Amino acid sequence: MPGGRLTQQERQQIATGLADGLAYAEIARRLDRPTSTITREVMRNGGPAGYRADLAHRATERRAHRRKRAAPRGSKTLTEDYGRDAEAVRAYEETLTTVFIASGTPKMMARVMACLTLSDSGSLTAAELAERLEVSPASISKAVTFLESQDLVRRFRDEGRRERYGFDEDIWYQSMVASARSTAQVAETSRQGVAVMGRGTPAAVRLENAARFLDFVAETMLRAAEQAREVLYANPATAPDGTARAASGDTAEAASGDKADAAPDDRAGPRPDQG
Repeated sequence: MPGGRLTQQERQQIATGLADGLAYAEIARRLDRPTSTITREVMRNGGPAGYRADLAHRATERRAHRRKRAAPRGSKTLTEDYGRDAEAVRAYEETLTTVFIASGTPKMMARVMACLTLSDSGSLTAAELAERLEVSPASISKAVTFLESQDLVRRFRDEGRRERYGFDEDIWYQSMVASARSTAQVAETSRQGVAVMGRGTPAAVRLENAARFLDFVAETMLRAAEQAREVLYANPATAPDGTARAASGDTAEAASGDKADAAPDDRAGPRPDQG
């Protein structure tokens, strides 16, 4: 697959493909590019509905111009301490941001999440975030407030009493639990509609099936999150050759050995395909 930046002509083809309703994979195939390249290009330049080839091309040129300047202190920290490839880190950060955006996270919030995720310290001050992302402190404040409301970022103070923002290992667990509870709430609301619409009517049957399905999904998510929680705290061991490896197989077994526990039970009700 060819490397290098997208040309203006390729961006025009992307815009045409989006207008024709083509999937990212099909556009990528026609351009002989990785699907991830097309996805990242579209999501960082307005999304499927707002993508404009000329605007995307100018935005890319501006970013390239900024990169020619001295790298911010924060960017150097990400690479120099561990001898990482700066360009590879930057590209991966963009990819991670794109994935967060595709999952429904607003762009600025997704950038903050990616930045914090890739920080070895696991936390940054508002000033450090603003410097690394080259945005205003107000943008950081707004993004962090949103992420806190979603239980995706936590605020705390370090020994110097500076306010910092970051993840801890439990964030993903709490996020999964919140998602499961939200799903359970939709299930309960669907169930309430059965009586309103008249049990046995097409609408009521649809609501009842949805409630049973969502109940099962919510309970499965909660059990799986609880079983796999310790994975978040597993530390890698270092092999004699200096490469990282899992500390032991116990964590994986704990997460997968009890798969039978996640099978549907009487509380979840029969699966949708069982009627």
